[in-house]
Amino acid sequence: MKIDSREMAKVEATADGAGRADLYMGIHKALRALMADVLVAVGRMDPADESEFDWVSSRVLQLADVCTDHLTHENLFMHPAMEFFQPGASERVAQEHMEHEEAITRLRDAVQQMRACQGEARARAALALYRQLALFVADNFQHMHTEETAHNQVLWAHYSDAELGALHDRLVASIPPQEMLFTLRWMIPAMTPAERLQVLGGMRAHAPAPAFAAALDVVQPHLDLRGWAKLSQGLGLAPVAGLVEV
Repeated sequence: MKIDSREMAKVEATADGAGRADLYMGIHKALRALMADVLVAVGRMDPADESEFDWVSSRVLQLADVCTDHLTHENLFMHPAMEFFQPGASERVAQEHMEHEEAITRLRDAVQQMRACQGEARARAALALYRQLALFVADNFQHMHTEETAHNQVLWAHYSDAELGALHDRLVASIPPQEMLFTLRWMIPAMTPAERLQVLGGMRAHAPAPAFAAALDVVQPHLDLRGWAKLSQGLGLAPVAGLVEV
C-alpha cells in the first residue's frame, strides 16, 4: 500500500512551515484521535460487563502496540535524518522515546493486573488504569507538539520537500499493509476534508486499485455523511443515494 509523497507534501503544515511537507502531521492526528478514543472508552467502561471489559482492555493493549511501532518508525527514519545534518537534534526526544517505552510496558502490566482482578478490586484497578492512561496521553500530546515544531524546523532547514517525500516513502514502505489500513482508519477521519482528499487522491493515483478500494472501505464507516460526500465529490466517485449535498 502506498501513499504518494508528492500528495502528502501538499498537506498543510504548521503555521511556521506553511506550504512545507510535514511528515508528522498526519500520523499525529491519527494518534491523537486513537489515544483520545481509547481513553474515553476506558473511562466509561463497565468492569462488570465481561464482554465490554475484554474489548476495552484489548484496545489498551492494541494502543500500546501502535505506540511502540510509532516509536520504532521515528527512531529508524526521522531521527537519523535529523542527526545527519544536526547532531544532537533528536537527543531530547530520543530520551523521551525511551521513557515512553517504559510507560508502555507499565500500561501493559496495568491491563494484565486489572484482568486478574474481580469485583470491587477490578473496578479500582480500572479507575487506576484510566488515570495512568490519561497521564500517558497527556505526555504524548506534549511530546508530539515538540516533534511538530522543533523537529520540523530541523528537517525543513536541511531537506527539500522532495527529499522529505522520499524519506516518507521509505518509512511507509516499511509498514505492513494491515498496519497501514489501521493507520488510515484513524488518520483520515481526523483530517480536514482537503487533507483527506490529498492523501487519498494521491493514493488512488499511485497505489494498486485493490489497495485504494480497501482504504475507502476502512475509512467510510468512520466519516459522517457530509464528510463522505465531500470526499466522494473530490475523488469523483459515483454519488451514493442518501448523501447530503455539499
